[in-house]
Amino acid sequence: MAIELYNDGKHICLMFNDLVTDDVEEAVQANQFLIVSNGEGTLIDPSGNITYNPLTLAMTKYLQKKDLKYLFASHQDPDIIGALDKWLFSTQCKLYVSNLWSRFVPHFCNLNRADGRIIGIPDEGTGVQLGASTLYAIPAHFLHAEGNFQFYDRTSKILFTGDMGASLVEAKTITKPIATKDEFYDQLHTMSGFHKRYMVSNKVCRFWVNMVRNMEVSMLVPQHGRYMVGEAIPAFLDWIENLQCGIDLFTQEHYRFRP
Repeated sequence: MAIELYNDGKHICLMFNDLVTDDVEEAVQANQFLIVSNGEGTLIDPSGNITYNPLTLAMTKYLQKKDLKYLFASHQDPDIIGALDKWLFSTQCKLYVSNLWSRFVPHFCNLNRADGRIIGIPDEGTGVQLGASTLYAIPAHFLHAEGNFQFYDRTSKILFTGDMGASLVEAKTITKPIATKDEFYDQLHTMSGFHKRYMVSNKVCRFWVNMVRNMEVSMLVPQHGRYMVGEAIPAFLDWIENLQCGIDLFTQEHYRFRP
């Protein structure tokens, strides 16, 4: 079932949260996103082979495959773009991904499938026209991948944040946003361990927070777990801005040979 994040009649943003079913215990829950603007569509972080068939079926209610213009990948992980070969085979779409990964992601594909269809995003980001709107790739390097981007939809003012803001929860619990400061702190136990390990350092978290505070953002929507609106957004920014994570927490004890 799709969660409608935004719909003004011409521009719609949808989140599919339950395509990785609970019976696939080995796979992390992942959200996939479809934006349709004036009949043109893009998928953000469409995920891997587990979700390809159910996502294809789910999206046809809103967009035919022939009208899928782009894929956007925040980074190169298999839960982001593992089904790339199938998407390139079944559609005419192109993939936007960091320049760092543009020569790696063709390894997901059969020989020559990706030729001319991978567009590298420069480190500073870029804007891409979609229908009557613009989708911006904005820098999120080392959060958590070396070449990492988030995607900002100008019309809905939604920031699709990839792994930043992720919570490790079951799909069935993702029915509504985290909306208040108290609710954010109540849910923090589902986020804290993930961010401490997957975000590279407090330094880049602070750079990211400084950027986002200067943007007009109506929702923070991560690739895993629940999304945030209202008071939860500044609460999350305050928390992540001060979080010691990644290499901040490592010492020589983590780099020791133990035969």
